[in-house]
Amino acid sequence: MLSRTLAMLLPLAALAAPAPALAQDAYPARPIRLIIPFAAGGGADVVGRLIATRLSERLGQQVVVDNRTGAGGVIGTELVARGAPDGYTLGFVPASFTMQPALRKLPYDPIKSFTPVARVGKGSFVLVVTPAVPARTLKEFIAYAKQNPDKMFFGTAGAGSTAHMFMELFKMMADINFNVVHFKGGNQQVIDLLGGHSHGTMISLPAVRPHIISGKLHALATSASKRTVFLPDVPTLDEAGVKGYDATVWWGVLAPAGTPAAVVRRLDAELKSVLAQDEVNKAFAGQGVEPDYQGPVGFRPFVAAEIANWTSVVKKGNIKLE
Repeated sequence: MLSRTLAMLLPLAALAAPAPALAQDAYPARPIRLIIPFAAGGGADVVGRLIATRLSERLGQQVVVDNRTGAGGVIGTELVARGAPDGYTLGFVPASFTMQPALRKLPYDPIKSFTPVARVGKGSFVLVVTPAVPARTLKEFIAYAKQNPDKMFFGTAGAGSTAHMFMELFKMMADINFNVVHFKGGNQQVIDLLGGHSHGTMISLPAVRPHIISGKLHALATSASKRTVFLPDVPTLDEAGVKGYDATVWWGVLAPAGTPAAVVRRLDAELKSVLAQDEVNKAFAGQGVEPDYQGPVGFRPFVAAEIANWTSVVKKGNIKLE
């Protein structure tokens, strides 16, 4: 009797076994929303849209970009945290995601509210000054800043932005002081810089590359620990005298907490494949971005370490949002 019962159950078990695999293979069954918490046309948006386009091709479903701006990226990021954990709501975040916890009370937990999917790229900011500043090297600039404290004005894309934090760290480590003024976005920041309304800034290379080439701006140093391949003749801040300075721009994809592991694995695998494409590398290069894949296992502790680092910087510098 037992043998007969087993014989009847085995075919049913065989039919049931593939069900999880079929469910997993069905993802995605509809378009995916990729929330970019910054305005269209900015650095995060350009890189995020490139990722969305290529990911759409890999997944066979459209990845729709949704720009949700405000509060230094907090508004859009909150929408990701509140999204259904089903793989159809994703967020594309830059380095400032790990700076916000130290600057303001957030409506989400930067660690617990999200499932890291992958880090996709990195880059370096460049410290530039106008010809009005009598310095062509970082050493000369620091000497001039110490002789003229609080006389220079350096612009950022906004309070709490990556440029803001990178400059505050630079001021602390170089033991200098200058005024930091906040503009409404990177484009206005560059316009005012070229118009003589500020003396310099730290910014992504593509935003100022033409002006460096033309001589309207002078590049003194870059922010990351290693020289950028896009500006190889310009030393890092560490090389040029601010020992230990290392501030890297990065971009990554997050999902709401609780997103199924199978979905995360699928997204991670496809993102890794996207970053291996020559066309993507070329497009990234045009934005001053280097492909920098890191899967979910490494991405989570990386985010935690970045939060701890910038929290320390904010406390030491007593940095506050104006």
